[in-house]
Amino acid sequence: MPIDWIWGLIGGLLIGTGGAIYLLGNGRIMGASGIIGGLVDGSGLDTKWERIVFLLGVAVLPVLLAPFYREVNPHITDNYIILVAAGLLVGVGTRIANGCTSGHGVCGMSRLSIRGFVATCCYIGAGGVGVILFRHILGVI
Repeated sequence: MPIDWIWGLIGGLLIGTGGAIYLLGNGRIMGASGIIGGLVDGSGLDTKWERIVFLLGVAVLPVLLAPFYREVNPHITDNYIILVAAGLLVGVGTRIANGCTSGHGVCGMSRLSIRGFVATCCYIGAGGVGVILFRHILGVI
């Protein structure tokens, strides 16, 4: 039996631990879209350096850990139009939902937030419908 699921478990534990440390250290929820959004729209300029350091950690840590990983195939399409469209849809969706998977799914649900549970059910459901539509019906991914 393949044990690739263990990487998802380890990643989830790391995100949960990071969210707990961020909440305990700052008193704020660790939602990546909120951290990025505060830099983009200017509402988070009072904590600009904290946000930048967080985002640098998110970008740099995988590079530092790369020597310890075997080859990973993320099964992402080579079609850049689909990748750009997916990224834009994720960005718009996180702004509409007032948060992303780390904010609602990890940090919101762990605090027993009703909004976190509802948002998580919505984006998991939308992801399932998206896979059925784009992979199985349209065959584009």
